[in-house]
This record gives sequence, C-alpha cells and structure tokens, in this order.
Amino acid sequence: MARRPLPRILSNGTAQIARSRELARTAADSATDVLHPLITITRGLRRLASAGRRRWADTPKDKRGPLFFLVASVILVVALVPYGPLLAAIILMAAAAWHGRDRTTPAPEGPDESQTQRLQSLYEALVPYFSAAEDPAPLFAHGGDWEKAFPAYEFDGAGRISHLVVRYPAYFTDGEADSRARIEQLLTAKSGRGREYHFVWDEEGNQLTIGVLAPLPTDIAAQRFVTAPGETVLGFTDPSQVHRTLPLTHGEEQRDVPPVVWRTGIRSTEPNLLVMGQPGSGTSTLLRSIALQALQYGDVLIVEGGGTGEYACLTGRDGVLAVECGLTGALASLEWAAQETERRLIAANRARQSGHPAPDDTRRPLWILQDRPSAFAHVAQADGLQDPQSLLQVPLRHGRAANVTVVVAEQFDSADTLSDAVRQHTRARVVLGPATAGQLEAVLGAPPHTTPVAQVPPGRGYARLGGGPVHRLQVPATPDPYDDATNDAHRQAVLALLPPRTTPADAEETMTTEAVVEAAVAETS
Repeated sequence: MARRPLPRILSNGTAQIARSRELARTAADSATDVLHPLITITRGLRRLASAGRRRWADTPKDKRGPLFFLVASVILVVALVPYGPLLAAIILMAAAAWHGRDRTTPAPEGPDESQTQRLQSLYEALVPYFSAAEDPAPLFAHGGDWEKAFPAYEFDGAGRISHLVVRYPAYFTDGEADSRARIEQLLTAKSGRGREYHFVWDEEGNQLTIGVLAPLPTDIAAQRFVTAPGETVLGFTDPSQVHRTLPLTHGEEQRDVPPVVWRTGIRSTEPNLLVMGQPGSGTSTLLRSIALQALQYGDVLIVEGGGTGEYACLTGRDGVLAVECGLTGALASLEWAAQETERRLIAANRARQSGHPAPDDTRRPLWILQDRPSAFAHVAQADGLQDPQSLLQVPLRHGRAANVTVVVAEQFDSADTLSDAVRQHTRARVVLGPATAGQLEAVLGAPPHTTPVAQVPPGRGYARLGGGPVHRLQVPATPDPYDDATNDAHRQAVLALLPPRTTPADAEETMTTEAVVEAAVAETS
C-alpha cells in the first residue's frame, strides 16, 4: 500500500503554531507599551482609593461627620470655580500617575566603587604572572583596564567575589601544575579566605573560571541508602560532580543528594579502600558507616588499634565476626581472614574448573576493617611478634576474586608505617579533615580542583576512586551511639541500623541446661 502524505495541518502545523505564538507575544508587548500610561493611572487610582478607605477607617466615628462636611465643601467649591472640574481631573490624573509608577529600584549596572576597587586590586596582583616584557599589547599591565581581563564577575551579599572569569595571554604556562598552583593560591588569598573555590582551566580558550562552592550538608544522618549489592555510599558531594542522586530522609522531609558510591566485588576495579586523616577528622565515623552498610549483605571483621572502643556497639551483632582491640586477637583474626581468603580462592577455582557455579560460602562478602594499624605495629615490634599488616597481604592482593574487601584507616602522623601491600592495593582513597595540597596529592594521586580550607567539620574531605576525578566528600553522621556527647537523633539513627544481637552457642547450651533443671525441680516438688 502506498504511503499517503500527511495532512498539511500536521506536516507544517508546528511551524505555524510557533509563528502564531511569536505574533501573539509581539502583539502583547506592543499593546503593553501603548497602554502603559493607562495601566499606570489605573494602578494609581486604585492605590489612592485604598489610601482613602484606610484613612476613613482610621478616623474615629465622632470625627467622621466634620471630615465628610470638609470633603463635600471642597467638592462644591471646585465645582463652582471656573474650569474647576477640569483642573481637579488633571490634578487627580497627575497624582494617580505619580502613585501608580513602578517603584522597583532598577538593578545597578556594573560594579559599585568598592567592587571596582576589589577587581582593580586583583588585576594588579595578576600582572606579574600574566605579563611579559616582550608583549607589544599586554592584556595585564600596571594601571591597565581590568574590564578586558575579567569579562564576567559576580559578588555575594558581603561584597566578595563569588564568580569570576579571567582571560590570560596565550603564552602563560597553564599546562604546568606549579604555574596553576601559584595563580590559584593568589586568587584564593585576594578573593577571600575561608571559602572553597573551584577552578576550571580552559587551555584552548585561555580562560580561567573561578566559582565559590557551597558547603556540603553536615546534617545527613546514617540511614538505609537505596543502593544495589556491592555498592557502598562513602558520603555526599557536589551535584555537578556526579550524575546520580539518592533519596534521603532528613527529619520529616525527603531530598535528593548526589552520593560518592564505591563499588566492590568481583568486577570492581577498586576493591580496597584507604582512609587517611587527622585525629578527630571522622575516619572512625566513615568505618562505622561502611560497617553498617556492609552488614546488610555480608560479614564484617573489625580490628581496632586505637583501643578507644569506637566499635563497641557492633560487638556481638549478627554478621559481626569479631571486634578485636588487642594484639593477640588481632593476629588471630587476621590470620583466619588470610586463610579464609585462600580457602575461598581454592573452592571457587575448583568449582570453575568443574564447570559449576561458585559455592554459596564464597559468595557472601567478607569485610575486613582495620583502624589505626600503626598502633599494633609498635606493640608487635616491642614484643617481637608479627606485624598484623603483613597478614593483610593475601586479602589485599587476592580478595577481589574471593569477595573479600579490606578497608584501612590511618592518621597522617603514622602514614610511614603503612606496608607496601596497603599502599599498592588500595586504589580507592579518602582523605578527611584539614590537609595541605601536598598531602592530598600524595594520598589521592592527583590534586583536587578546589582549594582546601583550614577549618572543616568532622567527616569532611576528598575522595578518589581509582583514576577518576577527585570529589569533595561529606561522610554521613554515624557517631558512636554509646558516646554521651552524641546527638540524640543521630544516636537513634545508628541504633536503628544495628543488626540484632547473636546468641552464642555456649549461651544456648547454658539456657537449655537451666530449663531442664528448672523442669526437674518442678516435677519433684
């Protein structure tokens, strides 16, 4: 059957509709311009009438009679005077036009005096870096025009720069990290300290865009995140960095926040995680958050070197294999973890060679969380025992094929005690707390595109997964529920996520024996 042509109204209807809308919009704009005086006078008459009604309502009842007589007398005099009604109408229209005018103050065009001075000082500060003696027409010169160098700019309510576009000459070495760092440090100092700036270098267009980042939310409590098995939420970041959001419950409200999701498992390219930070920066908080998420699908083994009881709330819980705080227990647990990793590898390899799926006991994820391994290293060296970090070599190297994930948290002052296996096989990195640009680059492998600040809230830092970009990170509030200084709402949120307590086998036998004895005593009596 031959195709019939579409009706004309369907083939070119879209163009006609768009043309009709444009004509209607143009006619409405023209009518508004023509009727603008009438609209202004009508608005003024309405405002005058409202003012008259308010004046009449505010007048006491005993004075309304004299006021009415005065108004009537004025109207009578105006009516008797030659050309009085005409003059009264003209005066009334003028008053209505005056009261009906648009009272919104127009936005000032261009920066004010203080903003101009700030831009000029910033321009003068950039002259030594963006100028050369051989340049016949320098873009940056002492006493030059800043408007050509700064095509776009914005200021916040405090009068500080919130957005700025800088044009720089093509001969500036924008491909060198040191040159970029000098410019970023200068712009941060001149634009206002205490804020985080985001720098975007456009090498092709010779432009630098500076933006001020809003602080990340610190009031997000621990909760069940909408993730798939094998996905762990490390924290939350800027909406411009990731293309995914998670629905979160914040009190009685719900909002969508972009997360930093770390994927583990057999097909993960970053199967292990290293967390670095200063004391009190929130490294233990991040490990507690990871443990609560991991217990939803797997088993967790925790080795705490600090000895402060940060993970006491997880002791005896379903899925928690052990929470070790001593050297002997740590060595025994990590030795078992290494043997378990080898057992899983052998079982999975035999099943694969036989053409069968992997056994069920090798599919359940096993998480090894070690906090402050340097504390055990010093004690083991003093007692002549084995360093517990050496037992992590097998889980770190071969854990991905056995569904074993290792998370290590350490502080900057003990970073030199980390073993080579931990440094080489932890491709997912997190840095929490205040840190210098050198420390961030040494741990993450790449400098962040934002300027670190000296004062940050707990759980605030940066994250980088493998060779990906560096993200700003805010860890969800997951405090120790047994701490008296903890917020009650956050404590209840953590307690709601804890698994039920596991009854040990010896306790079950004791309960059974006690029940039998009680029954025998009841029969004899």
